[in-house]
Amino acid sequence: MMSRRTPETPFFDAPPPEAAPIRRRRKSLRGYLVFWLRFILLRAMLVMAGSVTIYAFVNPPLTWTMLGAARQDPLVERNWVPLERIAPVMRRSVVAAEDANFCRHWGFDMSEIRKVVASGSSRGASTLTQQTAKNAYLWQTRSWARKAAETALTPMMEGLWSKPRILEVYLNIAEFGPGIFGIGAASREYFGTTPDSLTRVQAARLAAVLPAPRKRSPHAASARSRAIADGAATIGRDGRADCFQRDMVP
Repeated sequence: MMSRRTPETPFFDAPPPEAAPIRRRRKSLRGYLVFWLRFILLRAMLVMAGSVTIYAFVNPPLTWTMLGAARQDPLVERNWVPLERIAPVMRRSVVAAEDANFCRHWGFDMSEIRKVVASGSSRGASTLTQQTAKNAYLWQTRSWARKAAETALTPMMEGLWSKPRILEVYLNIAEFGPGIFGIGAASREYFGTTPDSLTRVQAARLAAVLPAPRKRSPHAASARSRAIADGAATIGRDGRADCFQRDMVP
């Protein structure tokens, strides 16, 4: 005979009466946090996109890197130099030194990234676009927050800026020595000349200091500067410089 269910023997253990409100509060809190996280991220992306759009036409007046450097050394007077007034050999030299595939990627050099991952190396695979994003908008101290912002800015710059514009901004805000920012100041301070008059040797030596501008000097030749000079000639011959100096006199 089937037994009859009594109030004392329920088919399942029902949760205590106070559990439902707790679950609702947790769900409400989670929804609240997700909403504000999305709100903040969306606003951050809009601010980034707006900043990238502005710098596509307006030259960056000052950067966080410059402000940080000014605490240690006085900033040398700098003037903005349009790309067409920078010697083509200087353009090729910095690309050969920092990002030989600059004309062939969309902001991230996946082949270099795969090589670094496969080798287990700790060296970076940052492209010129990534470095320009960091130098123009961010800070130099390594952190996950900075890398995330750099990763978001890079494709925006590739989409809204031309390759020549990226290279022009990079050359005008890169640090070439203590307090020396931009190719105009570097040409004057180190060689007493202008960016359009830099020689093959001078260009290679300036490009050679970029990974460590506070530790290296362009006054002496090095194996790196000689390799950069050769690399600049190579990318000029094989077409990897076409995106930023086509129809320009070499």
